[in-house]
Amino acid sequence: MPELPEVEAARRRIAPSMLRARIDRVERRRPDLRRPFPRRFVERLTGQTIVAVRRRAKYILVSLSSGETLLMHLGMSGSLRVVRDDAQRDVAPDPHDHVVFHLSSGRAVIFNDPRRFGVMDLIAAKKLDAHAALRSLGPEPLSDDFDAAALARACRGKKTSIKAALLDQRVVAGLGNIYASEALHLAGISPLRRASILATPAGEPRDSASRLVDAIKRVLRAAIDRQTPSMRRRRAGPRSGPADPYRQHEFAVYDRPGERCLTSGCSGLIRRRVQAGRSTFYCPVCQR
Repeated sequence: MPELPEVEAARRRIAPSMLRARIDRVERRRPDLRRPFPRRFVERLTGQTIVAVRRRAKYILVSLSSGETLLMHLGMSGSLRVVRDDAQRDVAPDPHDHVVFHLSSGRAVIFNDPRRFGVMDLIAAKKLDAHAALRSLGPEPLSDDFDAAALARACRGKKTSIKAALLDQRVVAGLGNIYASEALHLAGISPLRRASILATPAGEPRDSASRLVDAIKRVLRAAIDRQTPSMRRRRAGPRSGPADPYRQHEFAVYDRPGERCLTSGCSGLIRRRVQAGRSTFYCPVCQR
């Protein structure tokens, strides 16, 4: 499933073509995705100018001149691509291209979703914060609001595992299974420990909370950079200094069971364990 870095990369990919463009035409090629499209979906979008393209957690939010916001969730297999509008006219449509936005910028933004677990909704501005998908979300992990103190407050007294706490969208918004495992490894914290160890009895952050917040931000930024073409080109140039395993390898622990840990000086082998129905990957030697 696309996580925050994949959604942010998709937002960056579509924003230059969508921002300040008018939606001239919308093709809705099926009646539903995971849920039915909102009432009068095509009519409410057609003719509207796009005034902002934002992300909240794993949702893309497209603000319209009408005052409504188009909310998009990619689901398990959804993706967005941008093409020249005239280039696709003579090409047979992909059967999984379910929605096409034809824009005054001369581009078309296409929503593709083979498994149809994605979601699209149209929300009035005054109801956006109260929408079921957004109202209970915690702080954005890359924002200043997400710091060691915020994480400690959210985890104080929690008996669940740290890994499960990080997947709770009320604790931190948008973090998913892959990058939670990666961040815990970078911070040197076992995913099996209780979340409450991040806070003192008074709710103050311990050093482990600071390490984990820093690791979350670093892992997410690196993942976004890997998926952003301009950053990939920038990284292709000469590099000085010590090698960074988080740039040489896409993942340090995720989906690497039985392989050597990448931490310098560590002799551990990556293990896989199921937590709350999700696969967790970690090093039992350097993650304590």
